[in-house]
Amino acid sequence: MTGADWSLLVLLAALWGGSFFFIAIAGRELPPFTIVSLRVGIAALILVALLRLSGRPLPAGWRVWRVLFGMGLINNVIPFSLIVWGQTQIPSGLAAVLNATTPFWTALIVNFLTVDEKLTATKVTGIAIGVLGVAVLIGPSVFLNLGGDGLGALAILAATLAYGFSGALGRQLPRLGVAPMTAATGQMIAATTMMIPLAVLFDHPWQLPAPSWQVWAAILGLAAFSTALGYILFFRLLARTGATNTSLVTLLVPVSAILLGTLVLGEHLEPKHFAGMALIALGLVAIDGRVWRWVRGRGAAEAE
Repeated sequence: MTGADWSLLVLLAALWGGSFFFIAIAGRELPPFTIVSLRVGIAALILVALLRLSGRPLPAGWRVWRVLFGMGLINNVIPFSLIVWGQTQIPSGLAAVLNATTPFWTALIVNFLTVDEKLTATKVTGIAIGVLGVAVLIGPSVFLNLGGDGLGALAILAATLAYGFSGALGRQLPRLGVAPMTAATGQMIAATTMMIPLAVLFDHPWQLPAPSWQVWAAILGLAAFSTALGYILFFRLLARTGATNTSLVTLLVPVSAILLGTLVLGEHLEPKHFAGMALIALGLVAIDGRVWRWVRGRGAAEAE
């Protein structure tokens, strides 16, 4: 991964870290399927407008749309719904810790489904260190409700498993010649097509009270920043760095959430936050591999 790739990864982590905050606000007044439908529907409208303004056509061909509907299902419909529901059962901090297991599932899945992203000792070690860092950063208190709210925890874990499969499936889009913005637009259209019937069937949104302006602001932030812009960056990273490296964003999401809380809400960082972020940085360095290769190179040169 280049410096530009890491910059995109950090930006994506900031956008997706904000999604936990937006979901927490929207979940006070709206049910899960309605939140997800609004999230992907508004994001689809934004992306279609951007695609038209840039003069690019919508995705074409049944092979492309087959992948896009698959991505919409396992990268949006299933995980978004599970995460929104899971956050009604467990603390958002615990949800972030569980969400940070995504690189494990992604690395394991792409190891079996691809030929060019095989597991290595440094990748496994780096991911383990990173997840430990997330747990330290959030703190042990978030695990107190794990026993009583096991279904919520299982929902978040199931969402991370779906993300792992989506990373492997999404690699097909660059090979089919689909640009990142086009891929993000098509995926949001597919997800919206699948989500609206679920919201109508289970949530009966026409019977819900009108949401407050705070909820609408959270929904717009969730759709425009965490989803529309976020998935443009996601597909760009997926094409440039592969599924395993892209999934590392979930290790940085809790960091961005705490930093946003400090800057926006006036919260204070504790020693555990610095310790957790240091472990996460160490894990990312291990997965990147360049420092380890440099150390081995220096050792070999000195041995000669």
